[in-house]
This record gives sequence, structure tokens and C-alpha cells, in this order.
Amino acid sequence: MKRALVSVSDKTGLVPFVQQLIALEFEIISTGGTKKLLEEKGLKVMGISEITGFPEIMDGRVKTLHPKVYGGLLSVRTNPKHQQDMTDNQIDPIDMVVVNLYPFKQTIEKENVDYVEAIENIDIGGPSMLRGAAKNHRFVTVLCDSADYDEVIREIKLHGDTTLDTRSRLAAKVFRHTASYDATIARYLTEQVGEENPELLTLTYAKKQDLRYGENPHQKAAFYAGMKQGYSLAFAEQLHGKELSYNNIQDADAALQIVKEFTEPVVVAIKHKNPCGVGIGENIRKAWDKAFEADKVSIYGGIVATNQEIDAETAEEMKSVFLEIILAPSFTSEAFAILSTKKNLRLMTFSLDRKNEDKEMFISVNGGLLTQELDDSQEDDYELNVVTEKQPIPTEIKEMIFAMKVCKHVKSNAIVLTKNNMTVGIGAGQMNRVGSAFIALEQAKKMNITDNIVMASDAFFPFEDVVRLAAQYGVTAIIQPGGSVRDDDSIKACNDLCISMIFTGLRHFKH
Repeated sequence: MKRALVSVSDKTGLVPFVQQLIALEFEIISTGGTKKLLEEKGLKVMGISEITGFPEIMDGRVKTLHPKVYGGLLSVRTNPKHQQDMTDNQIDPIDMVVVNLYPFKQTIEKENVDYVEAIENIDIGGPSMLRGAAKNHRFVTVLCDSADYDEVIREIKLHGDTTLDTRSRLAAKVFRHTASYDATIARYLTEQVGEENPELLTLTYAKKQDLRYGENPHQKAAFYAGMKQGYSLAFAEQLHGKELSYNNIQDADAALQIVKEFTEPVVVAIKHKNPCGVGIGENIRKAWDKAFEADKVSIYGGIVATNQEIDAETAEEMKSVFLEIILAPSFTSEAFAILSTKKNLRLMTFSLDRKNEDKEMFISVNGGLLTQELDDSQEDDYELNVVTEKQPIPTEIKEMIFAMKVCKHVKSNAIVLTKNNMTVGIGAGQMNRVGSAFIALEQAKKMNITDNIVMASDAFFPFEDVVRLAAQYGVTAIIQPGGSVRDDDSIKACNDLCISMIFTGLRHFKH
């Protein structure tokens, strides 16, 4: 008779699975709550103490760490020395291990979780049994996921045992599972002790979905979600529309990063990871009107995000524009009915809760990974030092801050022009700053906006050329970090041209 050791925290599908194992003449060994559940269901189960001859001690902390367990898991069935050791020590083989682990991730995700409780949910015996069984997968079947129960039963019924291919696949899955489990613990403890940039970086992500392809059709791709769920596209819910693409996800993430800058109603339109239109208003409809008017051409095929519930009136306006995705905290039932008539339009909701937001960002390079703190600076972090003779009035200062909040998320070299809480020109990703400024200024000119324009720059002006160009197009106020050795040249140009300028002391490069 074969033996299966069963000890799980997540008991999904467990009882019918064990019933089938018993029907296939497996002897079941179990522990703690798992044993209690199986016995309550009338199933015959051996306690782990009957195998080890040793009681479970220390509130269950020590129960499976015993030679009669690990000898039964690790013995090479074709090795005469191993078989003799088993005979000499009265060890019987264990042919299957069904184990999933204490819910450490779920525990630390709870609000105000106690550190002691978190530590108590670090599983020791479970990972050890999984790893031992996975190492010896030539002879032992190991399961850590209830999704594999049916296949294992099917193979045993068909072949009398699982196939080596299946055992190999399950073993690889186990090592991914235990590695992810340990990575989660490592990151939690590292954060608890305040360690920055540790000597080893251990990250774990769970696959959210396969993607049709990557940036281009010949590239394979998938989307993985991290551990922290706050204000994240990875944990957004898709309510309607066709499958997300790789580029959709990149753009939608960029949209959310801008949306979170604002508490007032805002609508952000994104194209190729850069904003093409941003507007804030008294309500969602007015914010949408501004975002749309900001660039009616580029918004075509774009992605829109807002921090407000979308109502029917706004939905009717959005419906008339070809959009890939609309992201919002919620949709009224009327708005959803209106927008869902467009079969391919993706409608998604996301949480505005930032309490559990990940404050680190990771960028892959060939063969490596860059990590840095998220640029999570807020309005209060700016120095707002007026450096010109002309003083900006309070409404201009508010407009300048709006412009800088958008500029922070535009690819460098970044120039953003705004007027009346609406972007009117955006220059992104040029090789020199004056080139970005020219693109943004020409966009404002095409909109017939030629006076009282506010300009934001993500980094300092190396020369006065941007200031002098800006004056030709009606810019009257500029906000920038400052810090150039030629700051005085730009300040003098502003004074000559009657432009007010504020230095923030905070750069926002975005490569």
C-alpha cells in the first residue's frame, strides 16, 4: 500500500481528493487541523505521531521534522544502501506529499498585523517536506496546489502511478512555490529592520495573465502581479472588453501614476506612456472636456483614467471617441451600459487606496535590474522659490503646480504647458530641451492659445534659449527645478521679458 502525507493550510478540494486516494488504496498520514477535518469526514487517517513515535510539541511547531518522515521522503528506491538504512531504522517510504503552507502573505496583508503573528505564520516543516519530496521526484509525487489534484488522480487511475514527466513538472512548481514563499518572508523582514539595498534582492510575482504578445507580435509576453496591492494596475479589475495587450498595460500604468497626483476631479489621456491631455475640473464631465480638448488628435486610440466615478453624461461623450481603455474607481450602471455597447473597449476599475502601495520601482536591463524609490514627491516637497522680479499671483502658482504634476510623468526632456487647469502643449523625449519646448509651444499655437500660458520643465534650463522661445508664444510663468550653472542667464531673460519664474529645487527626470 502506498502512503501519502497530507498537511495543508488551504483545504480547497482536499476531502474529495483524499477520498479518491483512499479508493486507490493509499494510506493517509496527516497532522493537526488537516487530520481533524479528514476524520470528521469519516476518512481513515494516521497521525504523524504514529509514524515518528514522537508527539507534536511546542504548539505544533515541531511535528514532522523527524528521520522517519524525511527518510521516507528522500530514500532512493533503487539504492540498496538506502533500502538497508530504511530497514534497519524501521522507516517506510512515503510516496506522495500534499502540502501547502501557512498563509504568510495573507497574514501580512491584514491591516495592523502584529509582528509576532506574522512570525508565527512562517512555515518550517511544510517547505522542508515539499523540498525533500521535490528533490526525490523520481520516486515521490509532490503537490502544493489544489489545481493539480485532478490530473494526479487521473494519471494514477490510468497508469497506476503518476508519470515521471508529471512528477518533474510538479517538483519544479514546488521549488517556485517555496522560493516565492521565502522571498515574501525575506522582503517583509528586510522592510521591518529598515535594510536598504540589501546584498541580495529577492522578489516574487504571481502570473496574472498570459498576453497575446509583447511590444510587437513576434515577442512573447506575460503579466505578473507583485505582493503589494495599493493603487496598482496589477490588481485592477477588468469589467468589459477584449484582452489587455502588453502596450495597453504599460500605458494604463502610466495613466494611473498621473491620476494619483490629484485629489480634485481629473481626467488623464495617455498615448505611448506619455500624457496627451490632462484636465482638472469641478466634476468628471468638465475634467473630461479639458482632457479631450487638450489634444483631440492624439487621444484617438488612447487610454483614459480618472479618479472619479464615471456617470452617464460623461460616458456618452467618451463613447464618441475611439479609446482602448477607460480606468475609473467605478462606473454608474447607466455609464457602464452606455460604454459596454462598444465590444472591444476595456472598462476597468481600480482602488484609490494607497496605504499598501509599493514605494520601490524596478527596471530591467539586459542581465540586471535597477531599483529605486518611487518619485513620490508631493506639492509640499517643493521649495517654490520665486527668483524673478515679476511675482506670480496665487492662481498662477496653482497652475504652475498643476503643470509640474503632469510634467513629472512625461519622458525627459519634458516640457508641459497649461492654461486654466488644462494641458495645452506637451513636449516629450527630445534630445534637447529647446526641441521639447518647440513641440509643446507649437501645439498651443495650433489651439490658438497664445497668452497667459504656464510652462513646466522637469529639469533646469542649461541655457536661456527656452525662456526666449517661450516668450514668443505667450508664456508668462515658468516653473522648473533650477540648479544650472547658468540659472542667472534664464532669470535675467525672464526679467527682460516680464515672465515670472519659480524654482522648486526638485528634479523629475523620467527616462
